[in-house]
Amino acid sequence: MKIAFTTLACPNWTLEQAIEAAKSYGYEGLELRLLDGEVITPALDKEQRARVKRVMKEANLPIVCLDTSVRIAQPKAEDREAQIKDGFAMLELASEWEAPSIRVFGGPPADASHADAIAGAIETLRPLAERGAELGVSVLLETHDAFSAGASVAEVLNAVPNPAAGVLWDLLHPNRMGETTAETWKLIGHRLQHIHVKDGTRPADGNPNWPLKLLGEGDVPTEAILKEIQAAGYNGWLAVEWEKKWHPDIAEPEVALPQHIKLLRQYLGA
Repeated sequence: MKIAFTTLACPNWTLEQAIEAAKSYGYEGLELRLLDGEVITPALDKEQRARVKRVMKEANLPIVCLDTSVRIAQPKAEDREAQIKDGFAMLELASEWEAPSIRVFGGPPADASHADAIAGAIETLRPLAERGAELGVSVLLETHDAFSAGASVAEVLNAVPNPAAGVLWDLLHPNRMGETTAETWKLIGHRLQHIHVKDGTRPADGNPNWPLKLLGEGDVPTEAILKEIQAAGYNGWLAVEWEKKWHPDIAEPEVALPQHIKLLRQYLGA
């Protein structure tokens, strides 16, 4: 497996600094969520789009995924239309940057039922996958928020058989939901195209939000999960998702990024 990190880890760095760090620490790619500390949106101007493509090419560092804010689990038709519009724009940006995939997540309204969220997600993902297939870019639904369990993601993907619709497995969340690695793999392994690595600790009070920890210092059995996935045949990208942008009190990227890749190399036996 090859290892990247998402720029969510380094909100105070420019893209050029992130590239320099990736090469210094031994990462083989970058996953783009932030550009110079700001979330990438469809409104990104032509000059910045060209800059990203140029500097990544000059560094010979691939963009392994473009992370979007597209929330597919919208019960209302007008909300789905807005998400599809943004999704199309981000697919085109990913194609321009030669990124193989975009990340989307569920993000249903708080008052949506599970059934309505699933139905809305299917209706939104279907046209996104069709456009992605035309552009050669996959649309990856992440195990995240209301769809943290592999079982929920599978409900959506089973209704969208287009191979351009796939899965981004965030290792923390199905584990947090009580799924075993074998269970999650059985549900979504055949659609798996990308992995997010992060560790956290289970709160004693049952709070669903796990405080993030450096790799190996939390309750996610990352080494065991990766070995099982590797044995099952996955050989794609792993991306370290150190959420410094959203959690400014966690360790600086200068600490977290070299720590993660050192342990991941040990876990993978490289």
